[in-house]
Order: sequence, then C-alpha cells, then structure tokens
Amino acid sequence: MNALIRTALFVIALPISAAALPVMAQSQAPVEVEADRLDLDQRAGTAVYSGNVDIRQGNMQLRGDRVEIQRNDAGELSRAVATGGRAYIRNQLEDQASPMEGWAKRIIYHVAERRVELIDQAELTQQADRFEGGRLEYFIGQGVVQARSDVSGSEPQRIRMTLQPEQ
Repeated sequence: MNALIRTALFVIALPISAAALPVMAQSQAPVEVEADRLDLDQRAGTAVYSGNVDIRQGNMQLRGDRVEIQRNDAGELSRAVATGGRAYIRNQLEDQASPMEGWAKRIIYHVAERRVELIDQAELTQQADRFEGGRLEYFIGQGVVQARSDVSGSEPQRIRMTLQPEQ
C-alpha cells in the first residue's frame, strides 16, 4: 500500500513542478494530499482521490469531494478534475497581493495550458474583482477571464461581474 501512495504522489508531484507553478521555490515544495480514499490505475494514468480531498503544493491548493489526476503518455500531469458541492482552487502568484480563488461544482485544471475551467455555479476572485456565471475560464499566466452563462445539462446562469477601479 505504501508503494501505491508514493506512486500516486509521484503522479502529481513531478509534473506540477515542471509546468504548473511559475515560481521555482514553489515547484520544489512538497505535495501534500489528504483524502479518505485513493484509487490508482497506473495503466490508465489516473489517480482518483475521494472524500474531502485537499491537495496542496506551495501556494496552490485544490479541494473537492473527488479529485481525479490524469497523466499523458509521457507520464506528466495533464489534468486535474475536482468535483463536489463546492470544489475549490487557489493560487497565489508571487507578483500579486491576493490569491486567485475559484469555486464551482466542477473545476478542471489544464496543466500545460495553465488554464482553469470552473463549471456550474462558478465563482472566481482575482485581486478585488469578482466573476460569477455558469462557466468561467481563467488563464493563469495572462490574467484573462472568459465567462459564459451556459452549462451543459443545466439552466443558463447569468454572468455577474464586480470590477474594482484601479487605484
């Protein structure tokens, strides 16, 4: 069982340091995972954590009732999908005073693209700005947000924004 846990952590740790976190010190930080259960399928390249999952590395955090980590053919982390009543993602960039925080029923983190999708009852805060809608996409390195009201299988959810004036 210990080997499975080490393998599951390796699935997460190595690729995150290569592509997901912009700061070298942060990429060298240990990956901490808390969950009630782990199901690892090395052939499929997936690790599924369930039960109050909390994954942290440096200033990045991903939480959900269930988090599935997927690897590509090269063994690198390609996607992390968090689901639950209110899945959560947080990332503190070095050059910003406050973190980017997001909540949704489903959060998909595309590692290579450094893109986060927040789907269904999505909320995103960046600095003092706040976005809500059915579907939000956030491009981490560029600070770009795209908002849509439509969500597959659900009623449209109006887009709401609160933008603070620059100081």
